[in-house]
Amino acid sequence: MTAEVGQGLRELSAELLLLRRRVGTRLDLKGMDMDCLDLINAHGPLSPTALARRAGLHAATTTGILDRLERDGWIERRRDPSDRRSTLVHALKERNAELLGRFAGMNSSVERICADYDESELELLAGFLRRTAEAGRDAAEELADG
Repeated sequence: MTAEVGQGLRELSAELLLLRRRVGTRLDLKGMDMDCLDLINAHGPLSPTALARRAGLHAATTTGILDRLERDGWIERRRDPSDRRSTLVHALKERNAELLGRFAGMNSSVERICADYDESELELLAGFLRRTAEAGRDAAEELADG
């Protein structure tokens, strides 16, 4: 069963990558731009340095991505109120509603799938997904350090 779970995760990863690529194409977002936007939405507001670290990108690459996202109305840079010398990157909620709308079909499907499970099964699944995401993050950090 462990091999089946691994195969299922690989298939899920491939299908989600395809979905993200198609959404990105519809919204004229490059893959890494969309990844950074997702990080800003999930963990923001972020400093450009913190975003670069989370995304595993060089600072100059991150600057180019932020320039494109700002130009296209996805984000804005604002002064950090706690340190006027630095900036924080904020996702613009109005524009990001458009992005979320593109994932509505998938989100509805996940809700229907979840309806087939009881609360304890969903807790088990959520815990598995959380631990699997942590394992992926740890593996990526090990590769970055070595």
